[in-house]
Amino acid sequence: MGCFFSKRRKAEKEPKKTEGGEKPPKQYSWDQREKVCVLSLQVDPKDYLLSGLKDETVGRLPGKVAGQQFLIQDCENCNIYIFDHSATVTIDDCTNCVIFLGPVKGSVFFRNCRDCRCALACQQFRVRDCRKLEVFLCCATQPIIESSTNIKFGCFQWYYPELAFQFKDAGLSIFNNTWSNVHDFTPVSGELNWSLLPEDAVVQDRVPLPTTEELKAVRISTEANRSIVPVSRGQRQKSSDESCLVVLFAGDYTIANARKLIDEMVNKGFFLVQTKEVSMKAEDAQRVFREKAADFLPLLNKGPVIALEFNGDGAVEGCQLIVNETFNGTKMFVSESKETASADVDSFYNFADIQMGI
Repeated sequence: MGCFFSKRRKAEKEPKKTEGGEKPPKQYSWDQREKVCVLSLQVDPKDYLLSGLKDETVGRLPGKVAGQQFLIQDCENCNIYIFDHSATVTIDDCTNCVIFLGPVKGSVFFRNCRDCRCALACQQFRVRDCRKLEVFLCCATQPIIESSTNIKFGCFQWYYPELAFQFKDAGLSIFNNTWSNVHDFTPVSGELNWSLLPEDAVVQDRVPLPTTEELKAVRISTEANRSIVPVSRGQRQKSSDESCLVVLFAGDYTIANARKLIDEMVNKGFFLVQTKEVSMKAEDAQRVFREKAADFLPLLNKGPVIALEFNGDGAVEGCQLIVNETFNGTKMFVSESKETASADVDSFYNFADIQMGI
């Protein structure tokens, strides 16, 4: 197994107590990730490394990374596009760069970067010692920042033909995206080290499309209605006190049905707040669906369910109409009334967050 190293990171010994018996500062898991290991002896490490570049537009086309680990370091004023899935990606000491990363099966680490604008999808997202980052994110777990300031988040919004298959290859669900549920390990009293980008922020203004002939061959769209990941409002303030929960059960057309329902609801002026894909057991269904649970128990063995929360005045009635007209014959759970919908949403997402360890 071959490995290549970030030049500024060296293995550290186990920290010792000071003479006064004080414990050293807390170390986090990503402090120990000091090397990037190439997964196969048949690859050239240089194919998975971008280092010391300035004023360049570079990248990797679909199929060129194929699940390997990738390292980006010491780049300045560069536009970097990785149009493929990776194992992990580490980004060190980059300044004023645009970075796009296709689905990352594990973690993305940003360390000591500043003034960068990014769009990426991953299982885990970590930022340390960074400032002024803008990130359009899809992340299956809670994004974490440490010792960083002025980090701004938006929802991932991107499409190219190979992207959906890359999500599958990376083992990521397009419906598990906690992009706005950020945890700051080093909060400062009276200050906020992170915030959400304006809801009308245009992705392409911050992460422009590539301009080289090679990378322009990738057929990209940043339109919200074409995004592989559903564009959600996350933890932004809701526009209404009425929400509606819809749960779709596994089948041949579940993802297509979820997308269709989202499009129909958004076109009618409702907002998609959050989505989730998770497996349910009978006891979970009893808690979430209550007296209706028996109707759905036979469907749970077919695979994970997909849940959607919509918000807006009249969301429950609007969703019921669309489901009855468009998906007649497809069994779904839909909130019965405005009065019960809030409890539906809380019950499902509390269960899902516990299930996923969020």
